[in-house]
Parts: sequence; structure tokens; C-alpha cells
Amino acid sequence: MKSKYKRILLKLSGEAFLGELSHGIDTSICAHLARQIKEVVDLGVQTSLVVGGGNIFRGLPRSQEFQMQRSVADYMGMLATVLNGLALQSALENEGVPTRVMTAIDMERIAEPYIRRRAMRHLEKNRVVIFVAGTGNPYFTTDTAAALRSVEIGVDILLKGTKVDGVYSSDPMKDKTATMFKEMAYMEVINKGLKIMDTTAITLCMENKLPINVFNFMERGNLKKVVSGQNIGTVIK
Repeated sequence: MKSKYKRILLKLSGEAFLGELSHGIDTSICAHLARQIKEVVDLGVQTSLVVGGGNIFRGLPRSQEFQMQRSVADYMGMLATVLNGLALQSALENEGVPTRVMTAIDMERIAEPYIRRRAMRHLEKNRVVIFVAGTGNPYFTTDTAAALRSVEIGVDILLKGTKVDGVYSSDPMKDKTATMFKEMAYMEVINKGLKIMDTTAITLCMENKLPINVFNFMERGNLKKVVSGQNIGTVIK
């Protein structure tokens, strides 16, 4: 099987790390994620990731719940992404995949500072790069961080891994009549108010003509199928 893309960025939400847990990191899920990522690395694809932290701490909801300043809550959410990034790095290295964690907030003892040229060099050496701490700024989601890093390092496509098969007209978990879109335009996603990614992230991809593929990452083998060019999930372009 050959890859359609030379360089990709995979966005995973914090919820992807939960597994059967209600909170925290399921190590068996980390191993599952790592095996899928290894499959595309073995195809020669330069692979990077942005991870969320919602399985540990969600900034906006918690700031409202605890009457906490939004910026403080967002920084706490960024630190949660670091935990997920380190867990995934460990799982990938257990699979024999060289991996680097790069952070937008300096913490040199546990992760490298994000430097664009260094990140690209890691990718050229076939190391997986995990970007953590979002953009390093409050009020920006990890979806926006994924779009930003994708544009900066020049990926061919931004992949959004979810627990459903693609983008639906409504929440398929709650609405059995929801229909899935196979292809959408950027503005269609924005105008319909679909919550698959925030407006800032979609707009950034639109301005830079970066396609997005939303697919079910939890189904084994789907990542490899997407990278090989199979019609999996929803393509936004």
C-alpha cells in the first residue's frame, strides 16, 4: 500500500485518550493509537500530531464552573495536553517509533520548545512530532493550534480523528436521523454551524487551501486507509 501524502498532521481530542474511563488516560488506548500511527510511519509518511486535553481539564467549561479567569483555565488546559503528549510519546516509543514532543510553553526538562525549523527537521528524519500546549495562548483551541501548525510546517492534509465516521448533519449519538456528508466546502461547515472544528481553525485552513479529512480514528486501520487515499470520512476543502 502506498501513501497519497508525504506529510500529515493528525489532530486528536483529549477524549480520544479516555477509552472506558470517565477521566484521565487509558494506557491501552494509547497503545491502540500508537499502533495506528506506526502503520503510516512505516509507509514513509512524515507524521505530526496535535493533542487536546479535555480528558483531564477543559478550559472554558471549567472557567465558568469555578468562576475562574478564562486565561488561567486555558493555561491549565494547555498543561493537560502535555500529559497526553508524553503518554502518547511513551506508547509510540514502545512500538519502536522515534518521537519528539514539542511545546508552545517552555518546559525544557520534559519537552522541546516549538521551533518550526527544528520540527521540520525531525519530520525529515522520520521522527513523529507531537505538538502540545496548543498555540501557547489562551482563547485559542487545540483545533486552531492544529490548523496553525499544519500551515507552518507545510502538511499536505489535516486529519481530524474522532469517534464517529465523519461530519454529520447533527449529533449521530443523539439523532438517529443524522446524515453524514462525504464532502463539504469550508464555508458550508461555517454556515451550518457544525461543531467539528471551531470557526478560526476552519477559516485558517480555507485561507491556506489546506484540506481537512474528518474520520473515525478509533476503528483500526482507518488512518492507514485515509493516508493511502481511500474515501474514508468527510473531506472539507
